[in-house]
Amino acid sequence: MSIFSTRYLVTPFSSFSPPKAFVSKACSLSTGQPLNYSPNISTNIISSSNGIINPIRRSGNYEPTMWNYEYIQSTHNHHVGEKYMKRFNELKAEMKKHLMMMLHEESQELEKLELIDNLQRLGVSYHFKDEIIQILRSIHDQSSSEATSANSLYYTALKFRILRQHGFYISQDILNDFKDEQGHFKQSLCKDTKGLLQLYEASFLSTKSETSTLLESANTFAMSHLKNYLNGGDEENNWMVKLVRHALEVPLHCMMLRVETRWYIDIYENIPNANPLLIELAKLDFNFVQAMHQQELRNLSRWWKKSMLAEKLPFARDRIVEAFQWITGMIFESQENEFCRIMLTKVTAMATVIDDIYDVYGTLDELEIFTHAIQRMEIKAMDELPHYMKLCYLALFNTSSEIAYQVLKEQGINIMPYLTKSWADLSKSYLQEARWYYSGYTPSLDEYMENAWISVGSLVMVVNAFFLVTNPITKEVLEYLFSNKYPDIIRWPATIIRLTDDLATSSNEMKRGDVPKSIQCYMKENGASEEEARKHINLMIKETWKMINTAQHDNSLFCEKFMGCAVNIARTGQTIYQHGDGHGIQNYKIQNRISKLFFEPITISMP
Repeated sequence: MSIFSTRYLVTPFSSFSPPKAFVSKACSLSTGQPLNYSPNISTNIISSSNGIINPIRRSGNYEPTMWNYEYIQSTHNHHVGEKYMKRFNELKAEMKKHLMMMLHEESQELEKLELIDNLQRLGVSYHFKDEIIQILRSIHDQSSSEATSANSLYYTALKFRILRQHGFYISQDILNDFKDEQGHFKQSLCKDTKGLLQLYEASFLSTKSETSTLLESANTFAMSHLKNYLNGGDEENNWMVKLVRHALEVPLHCMMLRVETRWYIDIYENIPNANPLLIELAKLDFNFVQAMHQQELRNLSRWWKKSMLAEKLPFARDRIVEAFQWITGMIFESQENEFCRIMLTKVTAMATVIDDIYDVYGTLDELEIFTHAIQRMEIKAMDELPHYMKLCYLALFNTSSEIAYQVLKEQGINIMPYLTKSWADLSKSYLQEARWYYSGYTPSLDEYMENAWISVGSLVMVVNAFFLVTNPITKEVLEYLFSNKYPDIIRWPATIIRLTDDLATSSNEMKRGDVPKSIQCYMKENGASEEEARKHINLMIKETWKMINTAQHDNSLFCEKFMGCAVNIARTGQTIYQHGDGHGIQNYKIQNRISKLFFEPITISMP
């Protein structure tokens, strides 16, 4: 039912042979007594050895984690240390000096933009935020003296994308210079692969308020000719082929920043005229950040083991590393954000377990009680819960209390009611989907999405992120955040995650038995084929990104760090679901990506 869910469901009246690992641990989590499983479920009860009647439980059949406690505790990045830090600081100082020199040069706009683009893609731009903003402001405020560059598609599209990305207004009309008298993009641009690639990437910065279809036609034109370029096979420029193929899979604007960094470091080395000092800086920074993340993962794995949630609730997924991936996608940089990442990972792990309670194990009656308890968020509510829910409920209460305590200590504000509301809204959306499942109901697409953008789970992550990164928290922004409906900057990123989740997982989930997803809702409502439904969902994703781009620049009440977290979670979701269910299933591509992010340092030769 959520970003955290991949179901291997077993419905009543179906054959079921639980895996040995599950059977060995299986017990009635209502009573703590061992269960006797029947190999062929055809009734609504299972008899236990002591005569207690237990309800049928669906099974997730989830694979064990690939990143167990011992493995995480053993990780260590050997490419960090005093000599590496000394070299990094030298390179960082040199880059700052270079940027400040460029700031005072009126020409060389293209060189400035290319450097900023590479700093961003290599994951080190956060070290030079002030210098980058100053350079972009100067570019925005004065017209360039480079007439030849200004007339190139490559330069114009790059300038448009970088300025828009940083919140500087620039009209899409600057692209009209590349259209012919009939209003079509000039055919002479078809072989300008660098320019087409930048035009394609720029087209994803469109907003809902723009009535012109210029950027949409730019996207169609560029995509078509970039595909032709790939079909042509440019063996001499293998690096360009990789850049184009990568962009067509997931555009830069929609890609998880940390994943892009790891990929681009390898590519950038092979690009002609690549800056070797910039490559070295990026590799050093990547390893330092990875070492910081490894330490945080070691702390988190100790918390997770101590919680005993994976051991006591064997039906739920054991996915602490995958939970951490979501959070590093939101906010990867700086040690000052450690507490934020740690707590948000705990929130994500809790949401995963709770999702499995609603999706896999709980009966409808139990879920009604659980939902009511979460709405109360108080210790006394535990008395009403079945035995297996108590541990999870107390862990949720403790996690929320830890966050609330930190904010109360630092800002004197009691945020517990706000955290409770977000968890209550999530649990009510889970319950709604459980009711649909048990009744066999298929909602309309609009009805489904009104509930599903919440049940995807990112709501609690973003709300908790708001309190962890915002200082000061004002009354005005609290009223805006928790008014009658959540603001667009929370809703639309969640919508991206929901739709990409459904595209990646719905076919398998429907085969296993689950509530209909957006694809099935559209198919039933419109009498459409699955192919037609998937095409429609992809169009919805493109339109939703326009809504995010609009909301990103319309929410002046929120601090920049929170806005970054909100948009980045959409990028993270789209990237995680690129190769299937990146949270629940552990195929080679997903495993390889996580391993490179957290466990495999980049080798650096140092004297």
